[in-house]
Amino acid sequence: MQSDNLIHYTACPSCGSSDLSTALTAEDHTVSHLEFAIVECAECRLRFTQDVPDAASIGRYYRSENYISHSDTSKGLVNRLYHLIRRQTLSDKRHLLEAATRQKKGRLLDIGAGTGAFAKHMQEAGWEVTGLEPDEEARQRAGDLYGISLLPAEDLRMMPADHFDAITLWHVLEHVHALHDYLEQLKKILKRGGRVFIAVPNYTSFDAAYYKSSWAAYDVPRHLYHFCPDAMVRLLDQHDLMLQVTRPMWYDSFYISMLSDKYGHRRGNMLRAVLVGAFSNLRAFVDKSKCSSVIYVAGKS
Repeated sequence: MQSDNLIHYTACPSCGSSDLSTALTAEDHTVSHLEFAIVECAECRLRFTQDVPDAASIGRYYRSENYISHSDTSKGLVNRLYHLIRRQTLSDKRHLLEAATRQKKGRLLDIGAGTGAFAKHMQEAGWEVTGLEPDEEARQRAGDLYGISLLPAEDLRMMPADHFDAITLWHVLEHVHALHDYLEQLKKILKRGGRVFIAVPNYTSFDAAYYKSSWAAYDVPRHLYHFCPDAMVRLLDQHDLMLQVTRPMWYDSFYISMLSDKYGHRRGNMLRAVLVGAFSNLRAFVDKSKCSSVIYVAGKS
């Protein structure tokens, strides 16, 4: 891991401010067990991982059978529970997409499609789906599991302008190195009246405050950025993407809390994690901007 080319920020990768301070240090619990500093921008409140491997070096940090979006693993209780509720979450996402676009069918681009579960679900619902996934093994598993062909992530640059009715990034934007170029490309290929759906963890949630540096959604160094609602709105505004609505992801608080409890207490305590997740959701029920993960739905302004 020591041969990585690292990115050291002297200015915020979102707003460019140099008013930065270290918020905490977190461990990579999945692959390397190295520690990374997480820095916060005082101007826009984005947090980001400092000294992160560049795009050419970071691939090795995804090579783990426990990285569920690539492996589709059911190993371990937490991952079994993830699979148990996935059918409901796929349906919830489809209903949100159809309501926000006011369409039952259309062209969908699913970015970071993983092993293809959402892409397949939307195909079966009648949508014309293009799926992008950077990991070759995940693309292969999508073919094996669902009989669908996903394209490499770099094909995003080849997508036609004003083409898609919906673009989905389910926990993807926090992984993207060229943040501003990426959002400009999304705006270019989105139809006027179309919607982009961006789901990211929220570091202002109760479960993030409770678990602190052990909060699983920091997921360093794979998560390059750590968003809160203020930071996301500021970023979207820079690219003339108008926020239409936000939606909480209620199940994420439980999944993240179960992983976090394991990271913070070695074996973890299921009851404690469930209680933390439940309290986090209770707090978010009063103020949805405090949910463990938030979906931001935006369109061209």
